[in-house]
Amino acid sequence: GHPVFASQLKRRLRQGAKLIIADPREIALVRTPHVEADEHLQLKPGTNVALLNALAHVVVTEGLAREAYVAERCEPDSYAKWKAFVAEARNSPEESESITGVPAERVRRAARLYATAGNGAIYYGLGVTEHSQGTTAVMGIANLAMATGNLGREGVGVSPLRGQNNVQGSCDMGSFPHEFSAYRHVSDPAVRGSFEEVWGVKLQAEPGLRIPNMFEAALDGTFKGMYVQGEDFVQSDPNTHHVSAAMASLEICIVQDLFLNEVAKFAHVFLPGSSFLEKDGTFTNAERRTSRVRKIIEPLAGYQDWEITCLLSEALGYPMRYGHAGEILEEIARLTPTFAGMSFEKIDRLGSVQWPCNDAAPEGTPTMHVGQFVRGKGKFWPTEYVPTSERVTSRFPLILTETVLRAKVSEKIAPGVVYTTFHFPETNANVVTTENSDWATNCPEYKVTAVEVVLVNQKEAWQKRAEAERAAPLPARKRKPDRAPA
Repeated sequence: GHPVFASQLKRRLRQGAKLIIADPREIALVRTPHVEADEHLQLKPGTNVALLNALAHVVVTEGLAREAYVAERCEPDSYAKWKAFVAEARNSPEESESITGVPAERVRRAARLYATAGNGAIYYGLGVTEHSQGTTAVMGIANLAMATGNLGREGVGVSPLRGQNNVQGSCDMGSFPHEFSAYRHVSDPAVRGSFEEVWGVKLQAEPGLRIPNMFEAALDGTFKGMYVQGEDFVQSDPNTHHVSAAMASLEICIVQDLFLNEVAKFAHVFLPGSSFLEKDGTFTNAERRTSRVRKIIEPLAGYQDWEITCLLSEALGYPMRYGHAGEILEEIARLTPTFAGMSFEKIDRLGSVQWPCNDAAPEGTPTMHVGQFVRGKGKFWPTEYVPTSERVTSRFPLILTETVLRAKVSEKIAPGVVYTTFHFPETNANVVTTENSDWATNCPEYKVTAVEVVLVNQKEAWQKRAEAERAAPLPARKRKPDRAPA
């Protein structure tokens, strides 16, 4: 959940704001004390894009688009193509009802409410992105916001609610294998040159591997080692047996974490990490707001996380000479245009700073896309709905939208759908999830898996093995010997 955001949302709802929820489940926000959604679009898992196209169809065909806004702010050709696409009868709420399961009139009411609200904002979570068409759905959301003029001022916008703390910050700093900080591609020689000048090394122009690609390469024998910080993909990634096989094939695995988690069972070296109370630095949240993290106690393991990384780098032959986390932010500011005005001193003085923070916006940017979009003219993209390849069958007649250990029958979930969390090792929910992933990002399709629910009186063999492994002391893993040079 997102309790801080939810508390602010509920306050606005109590003040009279309207609420539309699109979710296969009847979540608490649909109906809770003093708060009730105006529309609940209880769609079938995997049909987000079809629903967004149906909403857009109503906006376009009922004359609800902000044509003046679009003409001023967006590319006319892309808008014309998108408008013709969503206006097709196959994208109407009536035609889409058999796909989404949402009554057509309910879709029409929701579209009218959003388009005529004056100020309309869209907030989405992993229920949008963890699909084979996750990227397509995000494009559909952006199309809808542009068409109704709901971008570029206070009270409107599109906001992804991130899955974990500081996901935004790690993405901003180039945690993707194809980007440097501020989302600049590694193939750009000017960007590479700026980093090469400061770091004194030559950088590769080819993108690296995403996590699913790492697993495949490890099993192929072409990916030998992994350094894992604060991540437990043995627990959280789909197809647990496949992930475990990949991790077992590595020649060297280094894990840096607070806990001996599931991925730590495959570690040849375990480095104890530091909690937020034991280190200095910054976190950046979903609204681009960078706040300070301040060390309260000395790290129990002796080093802050950034110090451990520096020590490892030095052991590998590349010294990193930082005396304090503030010096790292100073380097970030030198190399990252959107962070050019950031410093510990400024964050301490202002409390927090929203990027971009630079000469044009010395105290940060509370609202993005004012006047014009960052890319210039807004671009519309037709978002063709492509059904997931995951299908229910006579053997697996239900759709899992997150696995079930104890089953509870509820009207809060649509018929044919089951739901669970995946956070606990004893449930091993991701043993059954598929390897389907988004076409652009490789984000796994956690939300759509065909399953069956049966009554059992004993645990499966894999559950017994997992319990035995968790109960046993962690054996010391030996690194595989280096192969002799040819």
